[in-house]
Amino acid sequence: MDTKTATKQLREGQKPQWPANAESLKFAQLLDESTEISRTFRPEFVVPSKAQLKRKTLNDDPKPAGQASTPEDEAIYFCGNSLGLQPRAVGEHLNAYLKTWGSIAVGGHFTALEDSPLTPYQDMAAGCAKKMSAIVGASPSEIVAMNTLTINLHLMMAAFYKPTEKKHKIMCEWRPFPSDWYAIESQIEWHGLEPKNSMLLVEPDDGYLMTTDKILRLIEENADELALIMLPGIQYYSGQLLDIPTITAHARKHNITIGWDLAHAAGNVELKLHDWDVDFACWCTYKYMNAGAGSIAGAFIHEKHGNNDQYKGLKGWYGHDKSSRFLMDNKFVPTPGAQGFQCSNPSIVDLTCLAGALSVFEKTSMTDLRSRSLLLTAYAEHLLSQISSRNTKDGNLPFTIITPTDPRFRGAQLSVLLPEDVFEDASAALEANGVVCDKRKPGIIRVAPVPMYNTFSDVCRFMDIFEKAIGTEKKQEAQP
Repeated sequence: MDTKTATKQLREGQKPQWPANAESLKFAQLLDESTEISRTFRPEFVVPSKAQLKRKTLNDDPKPAGQASTPEDEAIYFCGNSLGLQPRAVGEHLNAYLKTWGSIAVGGHFTALEDSPLTPYQDMAAGCAKKMSAIVGASPSEIVAMNTLTINLHLMMAAFYKPTEKKHKIMCEWRPFPSDWYAIESQIEWHGLEPKNSMLLVEPDDGYLMTTDKILRLIEENADELALIMLPGIQYYSGQLLDIPTITAHARKHNITIGWDLAHAAGNVELKLHDWDVDFACWCTYKYMNAGAGSIAGAFIHEKHGNNDQYKGLKGWYGHDKSSRFLMDNKFVPTPGAQGFQCSNPSIVDLTCLAGALSVFEKTSMTDLRSRSLLLTAYAEHLLSQISSRNTKDGNLPFTIITPTDPRFRGAQLSVLLPEDVFEDASAALEANGVVCDKRKPGIIRVAPVPMYNTFSDVCRFMDIFEKAIGTEKKQEAQP
């Protein structure tokens, strides 16, 4: 198979032709060995074994984490869209932090040890911003690592949502993640307004997908009342990647502030936030950036909003410019750019984990990761379609993929919708066989082969387990 041609086709929205032996493990292994495909960074991650997934204490495993006897003994981890695997660099960075804290104590704020991967504490947020700049397509001064996703959404809306009697609506998706819904709802209520009157929901045209045309039409029809647009880069349930540049340009045409929740997009797909003229964006770093559960989040504020003369944010200690922060004269001088939107001094433990995780991204590019992701996801889609064909009976499909078929409008996720009477048993069977996927009711199993550490062999092995998981009961009934 010509993988370069296949990747080019996928980038153009076409489906490649897969060979007859595509379902074989040998074919998947050949793809893993191919030098034409961007390499995996799997050796730099801790991949748990199937046995380790069942551990009950920290002391019940004689083998170090991530050391399975054979590839077949490793867990199949397709849950990076919920929590990314642990980069080995995170442990190294944390050890450096503990040694720094234990030796020079408060001096760590201003001094870096010569052989340490860490910067002085007060420079770590800026250091992480620099490392995230290529991932989201912005200058380091437009990025800040701070807080958590929902808190950053609140801070951005506090800065950019300025409703008037006429312009008071916030456009959002029909089925946002609950934290987004709560944040939008409470911001509207904070201004004394009724959410039912001030939330403009984008409903899907058919099934689960929102069309770009409908979003543009809603902007056009409600331009006089829209104070803010806040949409997901990738919709968490369906896995749909929205057309961020086109929608943003339409908002700009009507002079409407637009922000994006990139929880499922940052570190997953190529982004150009500055060039697209996005006003603000927020993302977490525990999914595709692999910084650990509940890790510190990121935010983008376009440079046009970050100058000192037109400061929009809430004031706080770490938003004060570093050059005069310690004068303690209570005269706020915001740090130019996104860093000025900081309030509290950030958790250095969190920044240490993020810095370690981002060090792996510095060894590759989002272009290479996206190319690998396109091929991995397309391979998974092809094998799922083969399973569907084999298990369709009397015209009834065993499952439906609700994620867009056009590869340009999805990331590293396929949302597989199962019948309710199959969903729980299938999920349990996957778990019993060492497969970690995220399930979202009603009926969705989110299959996410992450290009940073998942392989084509992972995809192939998963499919064998998945087909048995959805068909076990029927096959047993068919036995004499």
